[in-house]
Amino acid sequence: MTVLPVTIWGEPVLHRRASEVEVFDDELRALIADMFETNDAANGVGLAAPQIGVGKRLFVYKYANDDDVPEQGVVVNPVLTLSKVSGALPDPDEHVEGCLSFPGEYYPLQRAEWTRVQGFDGDGNPVDFEATGWFARILQHEFDHLDGKLYVNRLVDRYAKKALKQAKKHGWGVPGLTWMPGVDPDPFGH
Repeated sequence: MTVLPVTIWGEPVLHRRASEVEVFDDELRALIADMFETNDAANGVGLAAPQIGVGKRLFVYKYANDDDVPEQGVVVNPVLTLSKVSGALPDPDEHVEGCLSFPGEYYPLQRAEWTRVQGFDGDGNPVDFEATGWFARILQHEFDHLDGKLYVNRLVDRYAKKALKQAKKHGWGVPGLTWMPGVDPDPFGH
């Protein structure tokens, strides 16, 4: 297993729809193992393939949950069904997200409280489960990456402006920027 560099906002693969996984083979399983290793090294709760520069529709997660779902898993070619997202402004204390591809920054975002996830595991076996609360938020966040969206693309105006200001300050928004989990300082201070 290998820890891979994490792409930063501005890398083209992060901003386009990822393609379906068509072959479930040893190469895919090796990619999944590397994604788990990278997520662990980054102290992440989830990692989508575009975040390591791979434009494929899969993500891994690691989060202790109350939904009777294994704490760690992978979903290949996921389909999400969501409950309604509240139209209320996000609570800046309760609804704050961060992203390994927008490292070190946190912003409030309203998400659905429930989601159903359907897809496949790394061997092509069906996966179908429900998630609530923060676990549902994590899965929505990772799924967005597969459609070329980062959570900062969903922020309400005042937080979107702050995020863009920080991106400019950091010099993000251009191709070729990465950070290396386990080597570079942890941008979230874990």
